[in-house]
Amino acid sequence: MKVFVPPIKCQGIKTKLIPWIHELVSLSSETLWIEPFMGSGVVGFNMRPKRAIFADTNPHIIAFYNAVKTREITPGLARGFLEHHGAVLAQRGDEYYYEVRKRFNQSHNPLDFLFLSRSGFNGVMRFNRKGAYNVPFGHKPERFAKAYITKIVNQIDYVAKACEHYEWTFICQDFRVSCSEGTEDAMIYCDPPYSGRHTDYFDSWSETDEHDLFVTLLSTPASFLLSTWERTEWRTNTALQKYAEHFTVLTRKHFYHVGANEDNRKSVIEALVGNNLQVPQTSLYQPSEQLHLLEMR
Repeated sequence: MKVFVPPIKCQGIKTKLIPWIHELVSLSSETLWIEPFMGSGVVGFNMRPKRAIFADTNPHIIAFYNAVKTREITPGLARGFLEHHGAVLAQRGDEYYYEVRKRFNQSHNPLDFLFLSRSGFNGVMRFNRKGAYNVPFGHKPERFAKAYITKIVNQIDYVAKACEHYEWTFICQDFRVSCSEGTEDAMIYCDPPYSGRHTDYFDSWSETDEHDLFVTLLSTPASFLLSTWERTEWRTNTALQKYAEHFTVLTRKHFYHVGANEDNRKSVIEALVGNNLQVPQTSLYQPSEQLHLLEMR
């Protein structure tokens, strides 16, 4: 299947999991899709629910998509902005990137946010404890070539047209509030920050948060699906081991690259956790070496 990539970039995007999620989740016209941790929005945007609540505690993500929804940001306006500021970036390089970053941290302009998202280092989205965007320059002054701008503009157009056809709400709120809106006809998709991440301002994640999410999902009348990881070459997700017995957990191996060298090819066991998944018994989570035999299809 063709996977739509959203205009805002951030680390940990679940693009490669979209076909797998499509296999497991079926939405009706009555289903309310709830994403308490919207992030890039890639999963919900590809599921295309007729009714959806896209929520996040990061106000800049929500402000950007609300601007697209209300047509404050149009594809044409975005093209003109990126063409102009991309040309300046090509001339002035990192000096201009940091000028825009400083400006965004003062004015919070959603188009500046888009610019930074697409020219910062390695697609990272990071804020300090004071809420300031602090991602360094991506070292590509020629980043905004004509074809690249067209790709971004088409991505914005996709979201804008979807907002015209569907009842999509973008709101800044805590996951506990978002999950509380789940009824029997809802599907909650969760992609929470990885456990152990405490440094970023908008996506800090504590053991209390982790426990509260578990309690919420254990008691919700809605169906839910949660994306996480089972293990890497170096460590195991102890939180998944702690809570997995209460739910259905499916795993697949996914390879990624660190740097350009093929020798840096690493694997991670991705996991999808759910409460109403109709899957073969052989696919269920088993904390054994058999996990390493499960490959991405």
